[in-house]
Amino acid sequence: MLALRPRSRFRRDTVLIVDGTLVPTRDHSVAEQSKNYRYSTNHQVVIDADSRLVVSVGRPVPGNRNDCKAWELSGAKNSVGNATVITDGGYRGTGLIIPHRRDPGQAELPAWKEAHNTSHRKVRARVEHTFARMKTWKILSGGDDL
Repeated sequence: MLALRPRSRFRRDTVLIVDGTLVPTRDHSVAEQSKNYRYSTNHQVVIDADSRLVVSVGRPVPGNRNDCKAWELSGAKNSVGNATVITDGGYRGTGLIIPHRRDPGQAELPAWKEAHNTSHRKVRARVEHTFARMKTWKILSGGDDL
């Protein structure tokens, strides 16, 4: 099956988007209490920005790990190779493309940085839409009858 075959590498112009999502679980051997006070696992999901298809899902890590640490531990980082990867501000210090931030004492961002952040938000919203579709599946929604 195409979905299960590992990808050897991405085209040079491929843009990927990564983000983490918390999935509730009752298995306390792999989960920890997370920010929502439920036992959860953090899953790093990588999608192709053009096709919006999921290209990689990292191994689950305990839900109390922040996205930076989960990116390193889950194996998702190894799956993207040298492709361009954009993400949110939770991945500072990872070398991924994140939004611009104001410097301390700076009133607002320059117009060109604001414009860049606007386009960044629009592209990054695609991974949030992917999460919304994924979480309609009962197994990922944390329903009470699991």
